[in-house]
Amino acid sequence: MEPIHELLQNRYSPRAFDTRPVAKETLRTLFEAARWAPSSFNEQPWRFIVATQEDMAELERLVSCLVPGNQTWAKKAPVLALSVAKLRFARNDEPNRHAFHDVGLAVAQLVTQATALGLAVHQMAGFSVEAARTTYAIPEGFEPVAAIALGYSAEEAPASRTRRPQDELVFHGQWETPF
Repeated sequence: MEPIHELLQNRYSPRAFDTRPVAKETLRTLFEAARWAPSSFNEQPWRFIVATQEDMAELERLVSCLVPGNQTWAKKAPVLALSVAKLRFARNDEPNRHAFHDVGLAVAQLVTQATALGLAVHQMAGFSVEAARTTYAIPEGFEPVAAIALGYSAEEAPASRTRRPQDELVFHGQWETPF
């Protein structure tokens, strides 16, 4: 098997961020990478709400949506964001059962671009959907997906990281028949 690209191999999710700010143009580059993600019917159902340390009150509003365990470390990140999915197709108003998948693809591209630029990203499921919806007046038909901490890592990448073996994840022809 050939090695995977180092951007994918070296990516990790830190819980400690350097206090250095992330330039607005750099953030725009990250969200541009997300914007070019593939999506079902090219719907592009992702939306992002961003808060930076340049406006601490806004950053604290997003921190308030996180569960206490994530608040402890994420409040020190220079950038926090919230990914949001549009739940219905614009073309026919039918439910888009792929919306969360598509948001995940957009965030994956953001993460890969961030890694290429020397930044680190940590996604969090530990947040209150209702608090986010209320805090940001997210309209009906949109659903908060994940909170995102972003910045320059202040910790070393773990020396060893584990992943399940491919045989547990990839099957051939039928369930649990290793590829």
